[in-house]
Amino acid sequence: MRPGPGGSRAGGPCAEPGAGRFQAWGVLRTLAVIWVGLPVLSGCGVLGYPQGTGGNAPSPVLRPVQPPAPSQPGRDEGQHDETAADEDVPVQATLSFKVPPVRSFPEARALWVVRTALTHPDSARVMVERAHAAGFNTLLVQVRGRGDAYYRSSLEPRAHPIQGRPSTYDPLGVVIQEAHARGMAVHAWVNAYLVASGLTPPDQPDHLLRARPELLAVPRSLAPSLYSRSPQDPGYAQALLRFAADNVERVEGVYLSPAHPEVRRHLIAVLLDLLEGYPLDGIHLDYVRYPGPDHDYSVVALDRFREWAAPRIPGTQRDELNRGMAGGQITAWPDALPHLWDDFRREQVTTLVRDAWYALKARNPRLVVSAAVMANAHDAFGSRYQDWERWLQEGWLDVVVPMAYTQDDATFSRQIREAVAAAGPDRVWAGVGVYQNSFPGALSKVRLARREGASGVVLFSYDWTVQPQGVAAAGGDYLGRMGREAFGTDVAR
Repeated sequence: MRPGPGGSRAGGPCAEPGAGRFQAWGVLRTLAVIWVGLPVLSGCGVLGYPQGTGGNAPSPVLRPVQPPAPSQPGRDEGQHDETAADEDVPVQATLSFKVPPVRSFPEARALWVVRTALTHPDSARVMVERAHAAGFNTLLVQVRGRGDAYYRSSLEPRAHPIQGRPSTYDPLGVVIQEAHARGMAVHAWVNAYLVASGLTPPDQPDHLLRARPELLAVPRSLAPSLYSRSPQDPGYAQALLRFAADNVERVEGVYLSPAHPEVRRHLIAVLLDLLEGYPLDGIHLDYVRYPGPDHDYSVVALDRFREWAAPRIPGTQRDELNRGMAGGQITAWPDALPHLWDDFRREQVTTLVRDAWYALKARNPRLVVSAAVMANAHDAFGSRYQDWERWLQEGWLDVVVPMAYTQDDATFSRQIREAVAAAGPDRVWAGVGVYQNSFPGALSKVRLARREGASGVVLFSYDWTVQPQGVAAAGGDYLGRMGREAFGTDVAR
């Protein structure tokens, strides 16, 4: 969960455009999911279900979801030109499993645990012990950092920092064993689209960057040179790595292409592999967004956008744009149709979130599905194509974690207040960037989150709090002091 530009963290065929229009086929699709999901729920034990239930989950029900709230002040109303709903928006139905999580708390007191804490069994155990002693009850543990695995996986390579450990060392398994013994919840934190660092690229031959370069997102500036180049050419991935390394101030690394159907299938397979292999309390999605407006101009993204947009424009315009592409204007379609291009990219991410939610809930309705999102919903919607307000309104997320990383109390309060207004009660955990704040500043934000109605807080990050900067900021044990002053935990000084 690396800070983005300016010190703040900047946060997947196409689904139907718009969220407000109620159509018969939408109901059929929902009922089809119920029909497929019910045998899964009723035929075998559901992971994490209490003893004595026989493993049978309650039947899913259709829950009415209120139409989206009016646009926030300052949001460009024209952004919805191609997908605007009618004024009289009927209620839409979505699938809802009304089952409590396995471990629930009056307040989520959580830590983002970066993968560096998992490189040795002792550091993983100490992390759990420290967090528990300080009164934290939930751990969001980074098990997929850059397309690698800090857990047992047959789909992705074992992370480089733990390759030298015995093959029996299972970081996620150790954390779950230690945390569950203390009554703590463990959520698998998965970086979705971010797959490689431009500065320290992976060297494993089975890593997606090396094995499947055709799945990578392409920045606009490289589109003309890469469009006709084979992804299997070693220079293809190298060009993307070089771009990421040269632009570290605005892009965190190399991303997967949200528009590629195989990317979505792979990511959902990774999530299900985690769920089926471990008694998890939750799945926490991160980097479920585009890096910015200048991505993704890969061959698959451009070709699929042309197919998606063609029925939405006049035939004469289609012919003109096709002539432009034939003449070498690779970006002719997105350049001419910027609103549709934004809608298309937004739907790719939304489709991943929606499909992941259905797949995960069909297997374990008690699993908490959450996402770390950009706290500025306007920026998330318009520049990262992360429509998290819609995900909440549709019921495709259980909890949203706005990364309200700021030193300013007023900004923090406003962002959390807006998230609570969009999500409703009990569905917002406030992300606090403790690394940006003095200790009193971080403590103030924990208290402000409660005042604004958040049902929990998540500190970024455990790793920073135990490093010299964190120790200095707290004048000693950061977690222990936070536990005493924020949670009233009786921690030995």
